[in-house]
Amino acid sequence: MRVSKPQKSVIIKNVAWFLVCVGIGWYLKARLSPNYNMAGMQQGTPYVLVQEVKSQDVTKVDNHIAHVEAINSVNLQPQVSGTVDEVLFKEGSFVKAGDDLFIIDQDRYKATVKLREAELASAKANLTEAERNYKRQITLSKQNIASKATFDAAESAYLQGKAAVQQAEANLELAKIDMDYTTVKAPISGYIGKALVTKGNYVTASSQVLAKIIQVSPVRVTFSLTDKEFLNLKRQYEADTDVDVKARIILPDGNVLTEDFTSRFADNEVSTDTATVSIYSDFPNVDEKLLPGNYVQISLIKGEPTMSVVIPQASLAQDEHGFYTFVVNNDDVVEERRLVLGDVIGSMQVVENGLQAGDKVIVQGLQKVQNGTKVKSALVQPSAE
Repeated sequence: MRVSKPQKSVIIKNVAWFLVCVGIGWYLKARLSPNYNMAGMQQGTPYVLVQEVKSQDVTKVDNHIAHVEAINSVNLQPQVSGTVDEVLFKEGSFVKAGDDLFIIDQDRYKATVKLREAELASAKANLTEAERNYKRQITLSKQNIASKATFDAAESAYLQGKAAVQQAEANLELAKIDMDYTTVKAPISGYIGKALVTKGNYVTASSQVLAKIIQVSPVRVTFSLTDKEFLNLKRQYEADTDVDVKARIILPDGNVLTEDFTSRFADNEVSTDTATVSIYSDFPNVDEKLLPGNYVQISLIKGEPTMSVVIPQASLAQDEHGFYTFVVNNDDVVEERRLVLGDVIGSMQVVENGLQAGDKVIVQGLQKVQNGTKVKSALVQPSAE
């Protein structure tokens, strides 16, 4: 079978259609590319994103996770046995040292006091009689009328009477102490929790907890340092003992407190389990925002807070002369600013010289501009760290 060769015009037509399709494909690719709009804009006035420069606290701090503890807490226990007659506090309220909290079987202990008073009166009466008889025997003995045995018996009864009075006095004192213990008082000021024993229940001395009081002002914050960190921190504070130390405390809800230390001390040994040293810091906690049991972040601040300008690292550029950035002025004209840099904090760069708060630095589009370029700009907010 003979196959004819394709005609030249058909080949040319197919090649032409192929080239047209390739051209359309490249055109659509360019139109759909994310960089198309930006490239198009580059042909006119450059469009950039700017961020306003702000000053913030860049003080060097040591951050630690800390636990809030009560400096003083008391488990109230009965010192006498008996039935609870009254509960005198509102659960969850603040109580002052010396406030009456519970009354325990007071009538029975009052009766015991009266009984001991009667025993003391009886002992004193017996002593008075024994003393008179003893003095009588002394007189008779001097006159050689009383026998030695009678004198000795009178002397012994007198001495026993004195001992009986002392014993009765001691018993009365103990009865009064127990009577005082029938009123359970707050030994410290603080917030009292739930009443663990209510009216009508029988309690046994020193065998159960009636309620718990926790002091919240002042309060203690505890955190741990490795043995190496502890030695470094100790060396720093010993070298500069005159500098005040404060703490920035971040609460669980994100609020920040800046508190003065009332005292600070380290544990007297390194934990063999964690190789850390516990540091205890006491704070006035006047507003009572630190609650025992909370976990917080504590930042130790040495010296006065330092404010400085910070910018995103994305706004930095570098050449053979050092670091610089571009600022858009009020006339929408780009200005080059040479910078003296400080520390890096997260994604932000501390600027020691070259910028001031309120300047607008370019954070996107640096490659499209140079000093003196007229631009269109949009302000963006800094991202949350």
